Amino acid sequence: MAISEKVKDQLIALGLHNLGTVYRNLRVAQLVEAAIVGGEGKLTSTGAISVTTGKYTGRSPRDRFFVDNDFVHDQIAWGATNVPMSEEKYNNLYYRLAAYLEGIDLYVFDGYIGADPQHRVRVRVINEYAWQNLFVRQMFIRADADDLDDFEPELTIICAPKFNAVPHIDGTASEAFIVINIEEKKIMIGGTSYAGEIKKAAFTYMNYLMPAQDVLPMHCSANLGREGDAALFFGLSGTGKTTLSADTNRSLIGDDEHGWSENGVFNFEGGCYAKCINLTHAGEPQIWEAIRFGDVVENVVIDDKTRLPDYFDASITENTRVAYPIDYIYNHDEDGMGGHPRNIVFLTADAFGVLPPVAKLTYEQACYHFISGYTSKLAGTERGVTEPTATFSACFGAPFLPRPVALYSQMLMDKIKKYNPDIYLLNTGWSGGSYGVGKRIKLSYTRAMVTAMLNGSLAKVEYERHPIFGLFIPKNCPEVPTEVLNPKDTWQDKELYDATANKLADLFSENIAKFTGIDQAVIAAGPKNINNK
Repeated sequence: MAISEKVKDQLIALGLHNLGTVYRNLRVAQLVEAAIVGGEGKLTSTGAISVTTGKYTGRSPRDRFFVDNDFVHDQIAWGATNVPMSEEKYNNLYYRLAAYLEGIDLYVFDGYIGADPQHRVRVRVINEYAWQNLFVRQMFIRADADDLDDFEPELTIICAPKFNAVPHIDGTASEAFIVINIEEKKIMIGGTSYAGEIKKAAFTYMNYLMPAQDVLPMHCSANLGREGDAALFFGLSGTGKTTLSADTNRSLIGDDEHGWSENGVFNFEGGCYAKCINLTHAGEPQIWEAIRFGDVVENVVIDDKTRLPDYFDASITENTRVAYPIDYIYNHDEDGMGGHPRNIVFLTADAFGVLPPVAKLTYEQACYHFISGYTSKLAGTERGVTEPTATFSACFGAPFLPRPVALYSQMLMDKIKKYNPDIYLLNTGWSGGSYGVGKRIKLSYTRAMVTAMLNGSLAKVEYERHPIFGLFIPKNCPEVPTEVLNPKDTWQDKELYDATANKLADLFSENIAKFTGIDQAVIAAGPKNINNK
């Protein structure tokens, strides 16, 4: 299907001349066929297309840049995750990319970011690979056919994995690059095949754009109860956002990226990008059943004869992923929107094993833990990591925040004050000892805690205050053994528990000290080493 003359004119205006045959809004089957014929991937027994992404099996934060000019210079929080690129370097790289794409068959998707029509962004994604365009079609919000005839993109993303940057010429850290040009409303990606870069570059763009519309962009999942009660689940990768928001008793708004406007909560995306390492039907039935024809499975080991995926094989990477449209979840929310949340959950996977499995937060504690964004890396997952390592990511999504952290945290706190949701900290990590000694908190217990939060019963029980973390621990929770609620009770060596908890408290204190302008009441609500009196 040849591209229309109008769209071709728009591409030429971007500097992309003589593109050859450009496909636009191909059906899923056509994209699957193109990917297979092109040698990009192969079908699995589930009907999903399996691809490998080569050297890059995850995001490459050191390779993300913003074009620095007068338009954005004073609005970006420049630093390790928001690295500037001069307009000259950008233009040189862009023109070389345009020249590379001449004559190549490309794949074009037109759609939206943002389910709320009042705040959505029209996006055009141009892909070198058919499978990546299929990924985009599954992940973003698909436009109706009637909307495509006069479609004018507000953001254009160009992704060419086989085109490499030249570090000593382009000022990049490697051959990979993700460059966001706010003023020109363009993103270019090259040198990496990992499709998550497309998704997160778009999210980063929304994190810049939305605050000006009084919309808080959030790295969270969201679902909706039968009475219209929305719930948000903030958390870093691996803490359970996707798993816990997929609830058979609630409709899924989205699993990763949302906005909170004056109308309520809305999904930025039209699909889900779920981790599938160790995936089982018993453990995560909704995700398992969503893996079907047209999905994109990344870096999962596939048996050459049976085409069966082995979700337990991490030989390529532990960051195995599957992308599927949200309507593959049978109880998804069709319009991707909900009201103002009644419950907010901050997720952490504490490998130190000292945080309670669930705790209720005051307003000041909520501020503290949102700014902290704590979870932990595990021993053995990276070279040189021999014990649990604390990881702090402000607002549970620091790599995706172009503007200062204080802006996002203040926006959330203003909304919490206005709408007064119940706020909880939920630990999906370890109990009874640190990683290697203790055990992962049972998913059945975690789900029971979430159920008690969302039906309101957990807000009504009696609480006790943790002496180090100051958190309010419930003395009982339906369907959860009482003895697992207070983490110290699960450790055989109580002195070791106190020492480990004090160590984590110190790490919290060191991290919060990096931020300026935080209210003293918020700082006072954080953990305190009880040996430092």
